[in-house]
Amino acid sequence: MQERDPFGGDRLGLLQTFVRIVEAGSLSAAASQLGTTQPTVSRRLRALEQALGLRLLQRSTHRMRLTDDGHRLHAHARALLDDWDSLQADLRGARERAEGRLRVLVPHAFGQTALLAPLVDYLQRHPEVEVEWLLHDRHPDFIAEGIDCAIQVGPLHTPDVVATRLAEVPRIVVAAPALLQGAPPADEAAALEALPWLALQTFYRDEIALQHARDGRTHRFAIRPRFSTDSLYALRGAILAGLGAGIVSSWLVGEDLAAGRLRRLAPDWEAAPLPVYLIHPYARFYPARLRLFLQAMRAAMPGLTGMRAVLPDAAAPR
Repeated sequence: MQERDPFGGDRLGLLQTFVRIVEAGSLSAAASQLGTTQPTVSRRLRALEQALGLRLLQRSTHRMRLTDDGHRLHAHARALLDDWDSLQADLRGARERAEGRLRVLVPHAFGQTALLAPLVDYLQRHPEVEVEWLLHDRHPDFIAEGIDCAIQVGPLHTPDVVATRLAEVPRIVVAAPALLQGAPPADEAAALEALPWLALQTFYRDEIALQHARDGRTHRFAIRPRFSTDSLYALRGAILAGLGAGIVSSWLVGEDLAAGRLRRLAPDWEAAPLPVYLIHPYARFYPARLRLFLQAMRAAMPGLTGMRAVLPDAAAPR
């Protein structure tokens, strides 16, 4: 008598669903990306947990978290699926032949600075690929604009895409030494309330919200910005000029801090970090130029100056 397969004969499909749940951040987002329904995704997750005899996810109304077993399975499943993708590509003759044009939409400031090094490395590794590097702070229309993929900083608002979380951007409080007038930088968030403030309209306008890095305490206070802008570079320039304190992405001011042009205030406090995603439309097969670009960005992003790696279960819910 043939032994019953506890996986129902679709081991790879169950693992693909589990990985998509983790990396999308929710069952509903995974269902959208896989082109199926949330009950189907939930049923596949239950089938995988029952076949393994393990609890992989802890779920509540508003949150999803991997168990220790889930963390281990995700790491192994991601490696297995990457190997499977490599095998498929090799059998199709595509692994060694990344070629053609790749259109990538990236945030304006981020795409001019932090992302250039991994882009250059990718192009040097794959000389038959041409990249159109489009700098825009907006959400892409993949079909109408012919865009292959986009890098997005901040919460996801684009529906029906495959989203891979690459890293996160810490956001810190900085000011020019001239603003402090010789006083030592503030250590506590409450001491920042008396400072003149500048605002980045994209993420904060009239209120500052900070969290303590070690104990999770939060502190909020209202501000009346002397200057507000939607440009990271303009905000940095105004801070350097001594107009006020501001919250900036850490990658933007690394050199300024090292050179003493800026000082970090309340170093144990940060604003909420911004997730960095690579997004693209779902397809059954992806060309080598896109797959290898995703692999390059996934490998490089956490190591860039001013970036931070994220745990697999830190993907934002969609």
